[in-house]
Amino acid sequence: MSKIKAPFSLRSLRRGAAAHIDGPSATVLGAAAMIAAGVGMATAQEASQPLPAVRVDAPKEKPRPVVHAAPAVHHAAKPRRAVRAPSTHAGDRQSAPGAVSAQAGVGGGGAAPADANPYADPMAPYKVDRLSSNKFSEPIVNTPRTITVLTKEVLQDKNATTLREIGRSTAGITLGTGEGGNAFGDRFFIRGFDARNDIFIDGVRDPGVSIRENFYTEQVEILRGPGSSFSGRGTAGGAVNIVTKQAGDKDFYDFTFSGGPSDNSKRLTIDVNKAISPVLDVRLNGLWQAANVAGRNYVVDDRNGVSGSLVFKPLENLKLTASYTHVRLDGLPDFGVPYNRAANRPFTEGYVSRYTYYGLVNRDFQKSQQDFGTFTGEYRIDEHVTLSSKLRQERSILDYVGTLAEQPNLTNLTVSLNPQSRYQVTNTISNQTQAEVKFDTGPIKHTAIIGTEFSREFVTRDTYAGLTSENSGLTFTGRGGLTGVSVFAPPNLLPFSTTPFRSGNPTYIGVDTKAGYLIETANYQDFVILNGGVRYDDYNITSRSATTWAQNHSGLVNYNFGAVVKPLPYASVYAAYATSANPIGAELDGAAANYGGINAASQIFSPQLNKAWEVGTKWELFDRHLLATLSYFDTYVTNAREVNSGVTTAGASYEVNGVDLEVAGKITDKWSVIGGLVLMDSRVRSSYVPTNVGLQLANIAHESFSLLSKYEIGDLFGWAADRLEIGGQAVYKSKVYGGNNLVANGSTAVNAAGLPAPTAANPYVNVPNVLPSAWRFDAFAEAKITENLTFKVSVVNMFDRTYYDAFYQSAAPFVQVAPGRTVLFQANAKF
Repeated sequence: MSKIKAPFSLRSLRRGAAAHIDGPSATVLGAAAMIAAGVGMATAQEASQPLPAVRVDAPKEKPRPVVHAAPAVHHAAKPRRAVRAPSTHAGDRQSAPGAVSAQAGVGGGGAAPADANPYADPMAPYKVDRLSSNKFSEPIVNTPRTITVLTKEVLQDKNATTLREIGRSTAGITLGTGEGGNAFGDRFFIRGFDARNDIFIDGVRDPGVSIRENFYTEQVEILRGPGSSFSGRGTAGGAVNIVTKQAGDKDFYDFTFSGGPSDNSKRLTIDVNKAISPVLDVRLNGLWQAANVAGRNYVVDDRNGVSGSLVFKPLENLKLTASYTHVRLDGLPDFGVPYNRAANRPFTEGYVSRYTYYGLVNRDFQKSQQDFGTFTGEYRIDEHVTLSSKLRQERSILDYVGTLAEQPNLTNLTVSLNPQSRYQVTNTISNQTQAEVKFDTGPIKHTAIIGTEFSREFVTRDTYAGLTSENSGLTFTGRGGLTGVSVFAPPNLLPFSTTPFRSGNPTYIGVDTKAGYLIETANYQDFVILNGGVRYDDYNITSRSATTWAQNHSGLVNYNFGAVVKPLPYASVYAAYATSANPIGAELDGAAANYGGINAASQIFSPQLNKAWEVGTKWELFDRHLLATLSYFDTYVTNAREVNSGVTTAGASYEVNGVDLEVAGKITDKWSVIGGLVLMDSRVRSSYVPTNVGLQLANIAHESFSLLSKYEIGDLFGWAADRLEIGGQAVYKSKVYGGNNLVANGSTAVNAAGLPAPTAANPYVNVPNVLPSAWRFDAFAEAKITENLTFKVSVVNMFDRTYYDAFYQSAAPFVQVAPGRTVLFQANAKF
C-alpha cells in the first residue's frame, strides 16, 4: 500500500486533515498522511458493497512547477539513453534538471537516489549539466566560459569538508593568507587574482571572509573569468558560488560517521528530507566534529552546525523557499612556520620537524561563526515570464589571536613570535529581484534576465590587547611579541594570567550597493547561441573609527558578450569577452588601499579595471556523460595599485594568460573522473618602478594539475547487495614565488633607481622567496555492504609529503603548512 499514490482528491483531503494538527514533527505528519491515505482507500473499498459502484480515477502525480534555480533551455538536446526526453513541440524548453526517467539511475541502472543533485547528470554524478542560477540560461556545454563544478559526491571523494580543501586540491586555484592586515580566513587566487571577497552563497555575495564548512553544500561552482553582468564588483579572475542543499519531494535519511587515528578526528553529519505534503517539503542537515590536524602539534579543528530548508508551494505557479544555516568553528589556529632565507625554503625543509608548532597554546584561539537566512519567492506568470525575489540576511564573526613566526635570525637561529589578532563582525542584508522573460523571434529563442540588486554590508573590525605573559621569564614586547626564541624549541605552553581582551578602538566599514543588470541569450536552433549582458553598480563605501573617516563612491559599468557555435549536438566552440572593476575598499577586511581596503590615510584612486577574453571548445563525450573543456584565456588589468618605498600608487598594469583543460563525468558506466590542468604565464606590463616590468606575479602557482578518479569493481565476494569502488586523487602545484601584491621581487622596497643592492645584513634582497613545487596523492575504497550501509576508508596525502599552502607577504615571511597523512574510516547509513 505504501507505493500506491492516492487520487488527487484524496490527497487534497489529506492536506486538509494535516492542517488541523498543531505543531507535529515531520515524522508524525508523514505517518498521519500515510494513515489518512490508507483509511481513505479502505473506506472507499468498504463502502463499495452497500453503495452503488464508484469510479475512482487512476492515481496520478500532482504536477510540480519547474525548478527555476536551474533554468530550462529552448529545446531538447540529443537524448541520452532514457535520460533526456524530447520536447513535445518545437517551442518547448528542456525539462528541469532531475526530471529524468525512473529508469535513469546512477552507475548504470536503477532509480536515481532520492538525494540526487538536481543539477547533475543522473547517470554521472561528477558531471553537472547546469548551473544553479538562472542567469545562466543554457547548459554548461553551451555557456561561453570555463566552469568547474564540484558536486557533493566529488566533495565526499575528495574528503573536502571545507572550502579551503577545495582550493588546495583544485587546478587553477592557489591558497593565500591574511596578508597585509587582511583577515585570516578563506582566501583564494583564481587565474592569478585575489578572490577572497568574490565568494557567493546561492548567488548572493558572502563578504565575511569566513572559514567555510561544506556539510550543507550541494555543489561548488567555480566560474573563471571576470564577473561582469553576473556578480558585480571584483571577480577579476573568477568567483566561487556555494550552492546549498534544498528540500525536495522525496523522503530520505542519511547519516555519516567518520574518524581516524592520524588526526584524532570524529565527525558526524546528518541529512534528512521529508515531503510533509504535496505542497510542503523540509530538509535538515547537521554537523558535529572534534578533530586535530595530521602532521601538526596542538592544532584543534572543532566544528558544529545546523542547516534547514523549507519549500512551500501553495499555488501551482508559486514557490516559496526559506532556509537558515548556523555554523561554528572553534579551535587553535595554525599560522605556520618561519622561512629560511639562507636556504630559500621553509625551516621545515631539513631544520625542524613538520610537527613544530610556533603558537602559544595558553593564549591563542580561533573562533568563526556564520548565520545566514534566505527567503525566496518565485512566481511563474505563464510559460514566458517568471518573477523571483531573494532576500538574504547574514551575520559572520571571525575572532582569533594567533602567533606569527617571523624575522628569523639566521646567525643565531632564532625567530620572533608576533601576535596577530582580529575581531571582525560582518552583517549583510541584500535583495535580488529579477524577471526571466522567454520569447521567440522566428526561429530564434530568447531568454532575458532583467534584475536589480540592493545590499548593505557593515563590518566592525577590532584587535586584541592583553597578550603578554607576566610569569614566563621571557621578555614580551608591548604588543605581546617575543624575540630571540629558538627556532628549534618554541615555548608553546607559556602561562598567561590574563585573558586577551578587545582593544576597544574598532573600525566601522559600511558598503551600500545598488545595481541593475540585463542578460540576454539568443539561441538559433541550438546551432548558434549568442550571450551578452551589462550591469551598473552604484558603490558607496565609508570607513570610520573614533578619530578617522574615509569615503569612496564609484559608479561601475561592466559588460560581457560571447558567441557559441555547435557544429555537433554534443560539441561547442566559443569566444567570449568580459570586464569587471575593483573599486577602493572592495576587499572589506583590508586595512590599507594597496591590499584592497580603505582607511583615512588611503589615497582614493579610481577603480582597478579588468578585462579578459577567452576562446575554447566543450565536448560531451562517452554517450554525453563526460564534459571536456579546453580554453585559452587572457586577462589584462590596468590602474593596479602597488607599493613603492612605503607609498601606495596606482597606474600599474599586468597580464595573466594561459591554457585551461577540464574534464568531469564518466568514461564508462563504472569509471568516473574529474580534474583539470592549468598552465599560466604572468607579467607586469607597466609599473612606477621600471625594473618591475617583466617580472612574474607573486603568490600564485603558474602550473597546477588535479585528477580525481574512481572505478566501480562491482560485486564483492558474491554478496547480494555489495559494490566495491576504488579511487584516488593526484594533485600538483608548481613552485610559488613570494613578493608584494604586484610582483615576485622578494617583498623588498624598491624605487625608481632599481632594485637595492645586496648587503651583509640582507644578502638575498634580490632573490624572490619561493615555495617548492609538490605532488600529493590520495586513495580510497568504498564498499556497499547492504542497500543501506556503506563503509569507506580514505588516505589523504598518502605519502605524508610536507608541502605548503601559502606565503605570508613579508621580506622574512612565515609559511602555512598543509596537513600530513590523514587516514579516515567512514560509515554511511542511508534510507
